Amino acid sequence: MSSREEILANIRRNTQKRFDYPEWQIKTTVYPDVVTEFCEMTRAVGGEAILLGKEEDINAVIRRTYPEATRIASDIDEVTCATFNPDELDRAQDLNGTDIAVVAGELGVAENAAVWIPQTVKYKALYFIAEKLVIILDRNRIVSNMHEAYEIVKKEKYEFGTFISGPSKTADIEQALVMGAHGARDVLVILK
Repeated sequence: MSSREEILANIRRNTQKRFDYPEWQIKTTVYPDVVTEFCEMTRAVGGEAILLGKEEDINAVIRRTYPEATRIASDIDEVTCATFNPDELDRAQDLNGTDIAVVAGELGVAENAAVWIPQTVKYKALYFIAEKLVIILDRNRIVSNMHEAYEIVKKEKYEFGTFISGPSKTADIEQALVMGAHGARDVLVILK
């Protein structure tokens, strides 16, 4: 038994009275058009969102947006512009120097442009080490707010997952905003 399990077992054993969770409702914002709100919010957080047309190709969008990229990682079958599959690397360190990582998002959130990305690749470092991150997301998988998102996400089992909203950023005490401080400098969400 781990220390954590032992502590929790002691708490359960010594709890005299148990209380049910209170019934409560949180008033949340619900958007009539979650796709439009998601796109607007993505721009507000420093990213870009593109609604893919029926005849438009994901690969063409990636190449048009990032014509200078030479090292493109993806394990998604429809992404044929990828120059390597990150799952075929022996070490996570070999991801260093990746220009673009193209990954699949599972769920989008309109209120803050966050995209839930469960780990589907061998090394989760891929989500953070690439200079630019392209997230492919089904436009029908966007919800209004984080409350709805958590209700969906908590039903699944993931080894690792993260919400990503736009490029990484930080602001120091002087309030100087720096993009790409500890992750992708640029984030493009392609809504198919």
